[in-house]
Amino acid sequence: MTLDSIFLAARAARLLPVALFVPLVAFAQAPAAPEARPAPAAEVKDAAKEAAPAAQDAASGAATPAARDAAAPAKEATKAASKDAAGEQLPPTGPLAPLAWLSGCWRGEVNKREFREFWQPLRGNLMVGVSRNALPERTISFEYLRLEPRADGVYYVTTSMGKTEAAFKLASTKRDGNDETFTFQRGGTEFPTALAYRRGAGGWLYVEVAGQAQGKDHKVTYPFRRVDCESGEFIRK
Repeated sequence: MTLDSIFLAARAARLLPVALFVPLVAFAQAPAAPEARPAPAAEVKDAAKEAAPAAQDAASGAATPAARDAAAPAKEATKAASKDAAGEQLPPTGPLAPLAWLSGCWRGEVNKREFREFWQPLRGNLMVGVSRNALPERTISFEYLRLEPRADGVYYVTTSMGKTEAAFKLASTKRDGNDETFTFQRGGTEFPTALAYRRGAGGWLYVEVAGQAQGKDHKVTYPFRRVDCESGEFIRK
């Protein structure tokens, strides 16, 4: 063994205790991990009290205050819609109320000639309708109709193909048993000068068109049945 090796061995022997001591010091100075301890009983009770209402709301389906605030506008809209729906079911009022039953679809057929009328519900003190008279291969006539109140009474107004507007004033209302007839008239000699709408039982409607044609009294009656606007099935009312 040389002198240098002896010197290095001795130096290593002196440093060994220091190397072992440094980790011990570092371990001694390191902070100890916090000891886990149970929460105080009072804290547990308070947390349970706070959680209980939420659990009860969830179990009963009740909403939290924030959810209730968010749902409030929807609830108000639902109430308003319900009121509107209830308003729809109220009996019609005003001068046109006795004719509100015309609302809906009507259909009739004689000798392959089909005639139809459709009346929209009474709204805004006005009823609007349309009629058509047709054969399978062609349309014979069609008219735009309306029922409206004026200063001097109720009018049935029609606009036909290629003709100016014609207004017939409600002249009389007559009840005969279950039937009720509304007769409209206008001046002049152009056919027709009178229209009569007779409401019959079982969903029947008879429209009578009368006047003079070629110097003679002329009258045509169109028998209608109330039908479902989509299916076309008869409705007995």
